[in-house]
Amino acid sequence: MNKELTKAEEQVMQILWKLEKAFVKDLLEKMSDPKPAYNTVSTIIRILEKKGFVGHNAYGKTHEYFPLISKKEYTRSFFKNMMKNYFSNSYSEMVSFFAKEENLSLDDLEDLVKEVGKDLDNDQNKSHE
Repeated sequence: MNKELTKAEEQVMQILWKLEKAFVKDLLEKMSDPKPAYNTVSTIIRILEKKGFVGHNAYGKTHEYFPLISKKEYTRSFFKNMMKNYFSNSYSEMVSFFAKEENLSLDDLEDLVKEVGKDLDNDQNKSHE
């Protein structure tokens, strides 16, 4: 998957990932004011379906939508693209950028490394199960 979401598409996907399955009216209900028109959300969800992010079950003329791609899968793909496009595939460049932007201290960076280490250990343990 190498497709990125527009801001509007991502907003709809964030809600769909939380709800796990939803009709357009359910998505609309969860959106903040000012809410977009029903037809706008309906169009966005159909675009997401064409892009392969969303599937649906039909109940007569009504469609219940569900994500075909997990939030974790999309996040992984998004970060891979960001790494390639903005940081020359260099994690040290990325960390350096965020350290400078967020004015991180050494303690903050050490905490980050520990967290990433825990996540990597958990992922490796899951892959051996």
